[in-house]
Amino acid sequence: MVGALALAACTESALIGPPTEAICPPGSTLTWDSFGQAFMARYCTRCHAAALRGDERHGAPSFHDFDTAYGVRAVRVHIDETTAAGPAAVNTAMPPDGERPSLAERQQLGEWLACRAP
Repeated sequence: MVGALALAACTESALIGPPTEAICPPGSTLTWDSFGQAFMARYCTRCHAAALRGDERHGAPSFHDFDTAYGVRAVRVHIDETTAAGPAAVNTAMPPDGERPSLAERQQLGEWLACRAP
């Protein structure tokens, strides 16, 4: 029951935290191929994938599909406010259950998103 409540909470605006204010450092090596694709597959696409429909999405909003770089870029600010870490905030609302990223991974996510998710 608790798991169902956590998944249902995915759609609530209370999950959105402050911007992390992560920056894109010169020479960042994080790309879709070197970081983004594996991060999304490990932590996000169990709910946020284009092939999932209805209850399979566990409350994930439509058009929040993270199985492509394009899908991530479309809502990168939202991802920052729910999942990433930076100097101003550490947002841990996502994923709501299952395996969760470490702080270091959340910081990498913040950097990658700040670089516009190349």
